[in-house]
Amino acid sequence: MSANDAGDVRDRYWAKTRNLTIVVLALWAFFSLVVPAMVSTLNQFTFLGFPFGFYMIAQGSLIAFVVIIWVQNWRQDAIDDEFGFGEEE
Repeated sequence: MSANDAGDVRDRYWAKTRNLTIVVLALWAFFSLVVPAMVSTLNQFTFLGFPFGFYMIAQGSLIAFVVIIWVQNWRQDAIDDEFGFGEEE
C-alpha cells in the first residue's frame, strides 16, 4: 500500500468517524435542549400515569442518552473494523 492509498483510507475513516460524531451530537442536543424546551407541550399527554414532559425529562432523556452511547460505540467499532483499526481478538 502506497502512502497515498494509506492517506485516502485514513481520510475516509475520519470522514465516517466525523459524520457519526455529528449525528451523535445532534441527537444529544435534541434530547438535552429541545425536549426540555417542549416540556409544557408534552405535558398534555400522559405516560404511565405521569405527564409525558416530566417523564421525558426524568427518565426518557436518560434512556435516550444510554441508547445513543451504545449505538455510537457499536457503529464506531464497525467503522474501526471496516478500515482495519479494530481490536484483534
